Amino acid sequence: MILSVHQPQYIPWLGYFDKINHSDIFVYLDQVQYKEREYQNRNRIRTKEGWIWLTVPVLSKGLGRQKINEVRIDNSLPWTRKHLASLQASYGKTAFFKQHSPFFEELYSRNWDRLTDLNVEIINYLLREFKIETKVYYESAIGDTQCSTARIIELCQKLQADTYLSGQGGKDYLEEEQFSTAGIKLVYQEFHHPRYRQGYAATEADFIPNLAALDLLFNEGESSGKILKGES
Repeated sequence: MILSVHQPQYIPWLGYFDKINHSDIFVYLDQVQYKEREYQNRNRIRTKEGWIWLTVPVLSKGLGRQKINEVRIDNSLPWTRKHLASLQASYGKTAFFKQHSPFFEELYSRNWDRLTDLNVEIINYLLREFKIETKVYYESAIGDTQCSTARIIELCQKLQADTYLSGQGGKDYLEEEQFSTAGIKLVYQEFHHPRYRQGYAATEADFIPNLAALDLLFNEGESSGKILKGES
């Protein structure tokens, strides 16, 4: 049984979904510390000029160190209108934008309070569209008590996973010997970013990798899951 984890991100990149796809169990780390200027409240989309950030404004001033599931969205700013308009401007002419636009129109019409709820709503939609059926859990619902590497091992033990799939960045902070001591196999993700038809990319050299996963979805539609999984 393979387990992987990650913080809930805003419209994650394809490597995020590749990790989930190669796991039997995936856990949203919703109780770890929120980090600013990362991908928990922002991501990149393709435009004619290159790429831009879509950033969800959050309330953080004077709140100290917040857990991700505590972070609230700053709805005093018109971010939903701007994000929807950006998607329409950048992807309105792609082959499959109209097919998926009702979801995003409804998404951005809602009054979101917690960042985690927004992120998970989008991730779950993309999981369905990519036809990834991995079982998903919230860290907060499991009730772990440890930190760092011990936190991961505890999650594996509670969910009866014998293998932990880590991103490549885990090599910088995981205490690998703890996994062998616990009888859990540690493996690292090997993700090779797929190429696909991308708007504004007239040549292969114009292709921009590592964008929000909806870049693939709007351009390739029903084929997106197979492309992500290397099946086409």
